[in-house]
Amino acid sequence: MSAVKDQHVGSSFDDFLRDEGALEHAEAVAAKRVIAFQIAREMEQRHITKAELARRMGTSRPAVDRLLDPANPSVTLSTLEKAAAAVGKCLKVELSG
Repeated sequence: MSAVKDQHVGSSFDDFLRDEGALEHAEAVAAKRVIAFQIAREMEQRHITKAELARRMGTSRPAVDRLLDPANPSVTLSTLEKAAAAVGKCLKVELSG
């Protein structure tokens, strides 16, 4: 094995992402995906359509599509907060160490 490959043997994937400067972005994308999944699950359980969610949020159907798209990381906290409220939930964001 080369020295380049050996530097990551035994390290975690988080360590690798941190070394590459990508950990924060990966965590943000993962958090957005989880929240989008939870909102979609609440919509399904409460029989709320995308059109109805858009109406409750005061936004458009395409905006709801972007919100629920796990590949779209550019959703604001304000939008996530509105979506959570629209399905009867509260968005909780916290710092951790």
